[in-house]
Amino acid sequence: MQAVKGRGASPSPDEDRRWMSAALALGRRNAGRAWPNPAVGAIIVRDDGDGPRVVGRGWTAPGGRPHAETVALAQAGALARGATVYVSLEPCSHVGRTGPCSVALIEAGVDRVVSTLEDPDIRVAGDGHRMLREAGIAVTTGVCAAEAAREHAGHIRRVRDGRPHVRLKLAVSADGFVGRFGERQVPISGDAARQAGHALRATTDGILVGVGTALVDDPLLTCRLPGLAGRSPVRIVLDTHGRLPVDSALVRSAHEVPLWVIAGGVADPRRLAELEATGTTVIAAPLTAEGRIDLGTALVALAERGLTTLLVEGGPRVATGLLEAGLVDEIFLVRAPDPIGGDGVPAFIGRSVEDVLADPAFVLLNDRPLGEDRLVHLWRKD
Repeated sequence: MQAVKGRGASPSPDEDRRWMSAALALGRRNAGRAWPNPAVGAIIVRDDGDGPRVVGRGWTAPGGRPHAETVALAQAGALARGATVYVSLEPCSHVGRTGPCSVALIEAGVDRVVSTLEDPDIRVAGDGHRMLREAGIAVTTGVCAAEAAREHAGHIRRVRDGRPHVRLKLAVSADGFVGRFGERQVPISGDAARQAGHALRATTDGILVGVGTALVDDPLLTCRLPGLAGRSPVRIVLDTHGRLPVDSALVRSAHEVPLWVIAGGVADPRRLAELEATGTTVIAAPLTAEGRIDLGTALVALAERGLTTLLVEGGPRVATGLLEAGLVDEIFLVRAPDPIGGDGVPAFIGRSVEDVLADPAFVLLNDRPLGEDRLVHLWRKD
């Protein structure tokens, strides 16, 4: 943690962490809706001798504007002068659709700014902190840095690697299957796990399946938790040959929730034109030597359209391909207590569930009960 002494006395490190945890929680309010920007939270705290009190709060608005700091400063008004601002990522220093947040903080006369991480965006990359310090504002960085790195993993991955942060989510039976051959949407996990899955959809920019899953299950891929339908992510289908039917549930709802189809050059242009006529966005992607969509290039195309996080829900071929290419950053594996039997569809091609769980590229973050199931949460080591 690095601090620069300024005009006012700094709270204790424990107090800084407590306020920063609150700022991170505010940022999560629009996770999945702030793209292409990171979902940042900001809290302005003032202490006039009778104890600290919050005078402004803000979080990045849907679509990325206004920024959290702008919202918090507007709420605080004149009370921001001499106060401490906790922001869950370095304040921006470049001019976009609005002016730089670092300049707004300086003009507001804040006494101190506490942030988690330097923003890796080359338009910022430490300049926000530098501008604040040069204006005489005390700056403390590195508070809750590990937590913030996970919260902003999508933004960091998109800026650093040019692709979204990929979350692989799947429910597997006790014998390692995700369904039965020839059957649609075989129930595997319980209600608690299904609700957790929908909550994950609500905090992710996009959700992706292969066309095989779309054809067999005919899913909607929306968030169906009460009151959160508007938080549904962009639905994305990998469809090499353009086979997604125009009367599928996904296409019929394309005007209500965005639908993107990533198609290969071998797809029939007439079929793709029919999809586009429904409001579906068609994205062209090159094929590999094996005749499949190049997953790395497809992810780059999604990042270029602003997506920072991507939830992958099926099927086995897509999951295996992403894992083999080293493109999975996070795994949410729901393990159900009951088996499916000999007619089951394996979760992965050529790999067992246990092999994936033991993959040294990942670290275990959590393994906990989720209703009658267990949720295993893995994170890729960088």
